[in-house]
Amino acid sequence: MIKLFKIKDQKKEDAGSANGRAPGKKQSAGELRLHKDIGELNLPKTTSISFPNGKDDLMNFEISIKPDEGYYLGGTFHFTFLVSPSYPHEPPKVKCKTKIYHPNIDLEGNVCLNILREDWKPVLNINTIIYGLNLLFTAPNDEDPLNHDAAAVLRDNPKLFETNVRRAMAGGYVGQTYFTRCI
Repeated sequence: MIKLFKIKDQKKEDAGSANGRAPGKKQSAGELRLHKDIGELNLPKTTSISFPNGKDDLMNFEISIKPDEGYYLGGTFHFTFLVSPSYPHEPPKVKCKTKIYHPNIDLEGNVCLNILREDWKPVLNINTIIYGLNLLFTAPNDEDPLNHDAAAVLRDNPKLFETNVRRAMAGGYVGQTYFTRCI
């Protein structure tokens, strides 16, 4: 009888090793769902994804967006995603690593996207967030800003807004704030 349990334990250990995980380490529901979401990603041609900690750490990844139209054409913008084990019941934490002059992204990299806050629902996924981030570059929203100065300029003087975006992306000052080159 004891040998039977040892054989079962050995089979479990072998199965865990075959999956590339440490034996006995169970994936959380969030990891399982995220694995599924990443496997089903349909990235826009302007977006790429990378896993700086390797494929074993799916809960932390980065995306790069290179808009092909609009004010931000030609720039490259990097975002980090930190996904909690309770995903999809809570949204990932998304930060913009590239300092940007944008009404919906503040200078600390916080992103104002409704589906990352009050409109998050467990039926949404990583693909939805990535499309939402891409939309921020083609249609910045001055009605729900994090950067109120940029939103006011966009609303009151779109030509000046475009000049400020170009200056920031080329690496320079907009007002008292310095932006590093992202073109």
